[in-house]
This record gives sequence, structure tokens and C-alpha cells, in this order.
Amino acid sequence: MDRERIVQLFFFGFLAVMAYLLYQLLAPFLGAIIWAMLLSFLFHPLVLYTQRFVRSRSLAAALITLATALVAIIPALWFMVRLAEEAQTLSNTVSTTVGAGGLGKLQDWLVHMPLSARASAALTRFNVKLEDEVPAMAVRVAKLTSSYLADHVTSVARNLMSFIWDFTITIFTLFYFLRDGQSYYESIRNLTPMHEEDKRAIFETLRATLSAVMRGLMVTAALQAVLIGLGLVIFGVPYSAFLSILTAVFGIFPLGGTAWVWVPAAAYLAYADGWGPAVSLVIWSSVAVAIIDNFIKPWAMRQGTELPTIALFFGIAGGLYAYGPLGLFAGPAVIAVFAALLKVYRKTYANAARPEAA
Repeated sequence: MDRERIVQLFFFGFLAVMAYLLYQLLAPFLGAIIWAMLLSFLFHPLVLYTQRFVRSRSLAAALITLATALVAIIPALWFMVRLAEEAQTLSNTVSTTVGAGGLGKLQDWLVHMPLSARASAALTRFNVKLEDEVPAMAVRVAKLTSSYLADHVTSVARNLMSFIWDFTITIFTLFYFLRDGQSYYESIRNLTPMHEEDKRAIFETLRATLSAVMRGLMVTAALQAVLIGLGLVIFGVPYSAFLSILTAVFGIFPLGGTAWVWVPAAAYLAYADGWGPAVSLVIWSSVAVAIIDNFIKPWAMRQGTELPTIALFFGIAGGLYAYGPLGLFAGPAVIAVFAALLKVYRKTYANAARPEAA
């Protein structure tokens, strides 16, 4: 083995060791760094636009970072205060309802549901009476809920502090990505050992896919929040503004999604106002979600990317399973880059391997 080969082996081995050590250093902050990277990618055009007026890239990045922090912090504080208020109101309402005989009303409602007679007859065979089990079950659920909340207060506080720390790291990193992100991007691009046209195809595919996913998720979440929130107002569900915000949050996720909001709301309507408003809200929400998910979301996400709808779905669903919330973007990005690499392989290697026609 010649000296040059030994030098190369040492260099790449040493590089691999240092890369692993660097990963260990950054591992606690990777989530925050990736979120900052995604936000900087999203706000990059806005930084360029702002720079035309302030004439300074650093000042433009600082203004966008400050605006991002305020836009995130102020609604989050409002949401936390409103959540505390709603929780207190809900607790008082439950206490008042139970004290005024509301538990008996709930028991009567459950006992006289259309399927309750059959369920009661089936349970009677096992010496179980439905009218006796409902209040006992309600007491057990209340005790379990109280015990769960008491046991997880420390965990909630710890998670809140972790969230605040991650948010601070994200905002801090965002400023530098907005200011110097273009140079980082070009450095990584230049280090990639591929032909220029292949690098252009892969990086452009990644950019287009991330833009499409961000655009599609934001547009569809906002539309679902507006339409389902309108349904909540029309059918008289209390705290409709609060629930509309939750709808926008849950609308981002492909599994369950907004059903986590409007299904409990429909159950409340069935209890409070009868089956008519409940069924109407279910129909309204189902139609709205079906139209948005099957027509608007695929259209919004496919603008600028060549991935089929099924690939986007599995990219988002698999990304959520593998990477958590970051998988919303990481999953489709992995599929898009893999598809781009297959195109490069087909063009560069597969075609070259074909024998020349006689």
C-alpha cells in the first residue's frame, strides 16, 4: 500500500470520527436546528425583500427573527392563558352540572340512547345493570383523571421548560441562518461530489418539495380551521374560537387530524341539543375535510413537485412516525431526493450501461 493511500485512509477515518463527535455535540439541539433551518428556508425571500429597504442583511435578518419570535410568543401566551381560563370554566361547569343533577341527566341520556336497550339486555345476562354502571364509571373516570393530572404535573412543567429552551435555541439559530444561510447552502452544494447539473436537479427538487409541503400544510390547515370553526359557530358549540385554533393545529397531522376537535364537539351537541345539530356538524365537518384533503391539499402540495399524492401521503405519515413533527417535512424531502437520485442514476449510469444499437 503506497503512502498516498495510507494518507487518504487516515484522513477519511479521522473525518468520520470527528463527524461522529460533532453529531454527539449537536444531538441535543438537532430538533431546534432543523426547525430553524426550515424557517430560514421559508423566510429567505422575505429577508431579500426586507434587505431592499434596510440595506443590511444583518438588520433584515434581525427584524425577521424578531417578528417570528413575536408572532410565535404572543399567540402562544394568549393560547396558554385562554387554555387555563377554559379549563377553569370547564371545571366550574362540570361541578355545577354535577351538583344540579347533571350526572343524572347524562345517565338518562345514555340509558335512553337507541342502542342502549340492546346493550342493557346483553349486559343483564351477566348481572350487570347499565343504569348502575354509568354513575360508577363516571366516578372512576373522574378519579383517574384527577390522579393522572396530579402525577404528571412535574412532567408537564419539565416539558414546558424544555420547549422554552428549544424555542430559544431555534430563534437564536434562525438569525444566523437568515443572515448567512445562503453561504452555508452554497458551501454544502459545492462539497457535494456530483456533476453540476445533477446537483442542480437534486437541490432544486428538495427546495420545491419543501416549499410545496409548507404551502400545502399551511393553506389546508387554515381552510379547515375557518370552515370547521364556522360550523362550530353555526351549530352553537361553545368556545368556538378556541376550538378553531385547535382545529388549525390538528389539521397539520394526517392521521386523525381535525376529527380530534369536531368529533368531541359533535358528541357534546348530541348530549346538550340532541342528535340533529350533532349529525349536522358531523356532515358539515366531514364534507369540508373531504374536499380540502382530497382536492385542495393535493393540488397545493403538487405545485412545484412531481411527486404523486400517494408518495406525499406516505412521506408525511412515515415521516411523522420516524421523526416526530419534523417528519412533516423530512419524510417528503427524503422521498423527493430519492426520486431525484433515481433520475440521475437512470440518466448517468443506466443509459450508459445499455449496449449500443447495432
